[in-house]
Amino acid sequence: MSQIITAETGLSGTPDQVDPVTFEVLRSLFDYAALRMSSILQRSSFSQILADNVDFSNAVYDPELRLLAQAANCPVHLAAMHFSAKAIADKFGLDQIQDGDIVVVNDPYSGGTHVNDLTFMMPIFNEGRRIAFAVSRGHWMDLGGGAAGGLAGSTHVAAEGLRLPPLKIFKAGQPNEDVFDVLLANSRTPQFIRGDLQAHLGALRGAEREMQRAAERYGADLLLSAMRQLIAYTERISRKGIEAIPDGSYEAEDWADSDGQTNDPVKVKLTVIVKGSDITVDFTGSDRAVAGAINSPVANTAAAVYYALQFFVGPDAPPNAGMFAPIRIVLPDDCWLNAKWPMPVVNCTCITAGKVAAAVWQALAKAIPDRIVAPTFADANWFMATVSTRAGTTLFTDILSGGWGGTPFNDGMSVTMDPLGNCLNTPAESAELMHGIVYERFDLLQDSGGAGKNRGGLGSAFEVRFLGDGMLGIETSRTRSGSPGVHGGGTSPAQRMLRIGQAGAQVIGGLTPDGDWKNPISSTHPFAPGDVFRFEATGGGGWGNPLDRDPAAVLDDVLDEYISPGAARDQYGVVLTADGLRIDEEATAARRAQLAMERKTAHA
Repeated sequence: MSQIITAETGLSGTPDQVDPVTFEVLRSLFDYAALRMSSILQRSSFSQILADNVDFSNAVYDPELRLLAQAANCPVHLAAMHFSAKAIADKFGLDQIQDGDIVVVNDPYSGGTHVNDLTFMMPIFNEGRRIAFAVSRGHWMDLGGGAAGGLAGSTHVAAEGLRLPPLKIFKAGQPNEDVFDVLLANSRTPQFIRGDLQAHLGALRGAEREMQRAAERYGADLLLSAMRQLIAYTERISRKGIEAIPDGSYEAEDWADSDGQTNDPVKVKLTVIVKGSDITVDFTGSDRAVAGAINSPVANTAAAVYYALQFFVGPDAPPNAGMFAPIRIVLPDDCWLNAKWPMPVVNCTCITAGKVAAAVWQALAKAIPDRIVAPTFADANWFMATVSTRAGTTLFTDILSGGWGGTPFNDGMSVTMDPLGNCLNTPAESAELMHGIVYERFDLLQDSGGAGKNRGGLGSAFEVRFLGDGMLGIETSRTRSGSPGVHGGGTSPAQRMLRIGQAGAQVIGGLTPDGDWKNPISSTHPFAPGDVFRFEATGGGGWGNPLDRDPAAVLDDVLDEYISPGAARDQYGVVLTADGLRIDEEATAARRAQLAMERKTAHA
């Protein structure tokens, strides 16, 4: 059996027409309300992961709980939040969520992703009439569980932290102190709880002020008409984008390196089916549920699909419920991408979502090769570490960025945050101030991008030194093989993580020099005072045949130390003069002819 996921808008006929000028004014106002939420949340939150890493998302929904506008925050949150909102509505009913009520939920099986992501929803009223909902989701630093940040490497969701079904944390404007007390009692970082909660509350109130101001100026009826028209507008754009993709079925696969419990790779298999203005993504053939914590709840899987398709279906359309309407998702019931209680899920956002998106892009590469982008490093590479010094124990976190894939028009972006996270790195200055650590290195990693006519962006080399005893947990992948290329592009090198101590450098995740593979997904990587944690993030996959790259561009890359002279010769067929400053034209022509013949023979 399979679960079918659809997201029809419920809008029938032609929505009421608002004049174009007013429509654009209100569309921008809806966007501003969501942006205002994010500005308030970042400025007023207490925890590092919200204030510095910006691991949160905010959106405004219409009174029927259709996504209306969102800030440019975490795509894996934004496309999943309507599942949380629906779970809240299913429990309470929209009419039972009154003015002054705020509902919180983080249950992975009730529209959530992993338990760290708390979603808050508040109705917005004007003169007693519900005109919208404000929804704010943020990754909280710690909610208990078997390891810091919930990275417990467990086989049961209970080890990942406190799981909340939809609960009214405010009722008629009055706080539910019992819920506050439960949150405070179940965190390693209780000092952040009230501050972060108030920050979310401030974000919700910010949207309320903007939407009420709009209703007072333009009238609630006009406001609601503009909402319906905006959602229908996005659906029309999205359907035209799908119509531009040739009808057909396009298959692809990608793999998570392991689930953290075994060393077996875990497969995403999907078929993208395009028919007219509708598109179906069918996951039949994907692996069954696994023991480790990479299983993906429905909301997370759907979010990755919506995000991956939006790049090529309606990248310039206003992001709202209209972009979901033409998309149908088929998920087998026993699939690891359709997690049920009590499957562990904490790594779903940072590992699994990236694999789903990469597989969608690889499938689309068979339909629209001249438009598709090669996959990125496809992992958020999020780690959480406890650091114990004489001053006490703190929780230190960072999100390590890599390269994006080459495009039909340009090389990929280097050292850029995972697109599904869209967060920020931890500033070294604040991290060193708050924790017993020192940042030693964060720079471009040579030869880390996949070769191509347009190469993948470069990954990064990151090093941090522990000044006290540390215990590090991480979720990552691409340690067996790097980011795949498309349209003849090359795969980037695999990621790797090391511990550098008195005994030298030891690979603790990825491929060792002798070819062994170390499973990186663990909550128990120990570090002694003075040890260095090194992470080598890969780049993006290449786009197009590397032998078609302009030799002058290859020379520029060598001079900039983006690629080595050896990579120029072996991957691009470009041979430099002895001084390394010019192209040896004759040797380059011969080398490219040789490589072309070898590759033709290999694919025969």
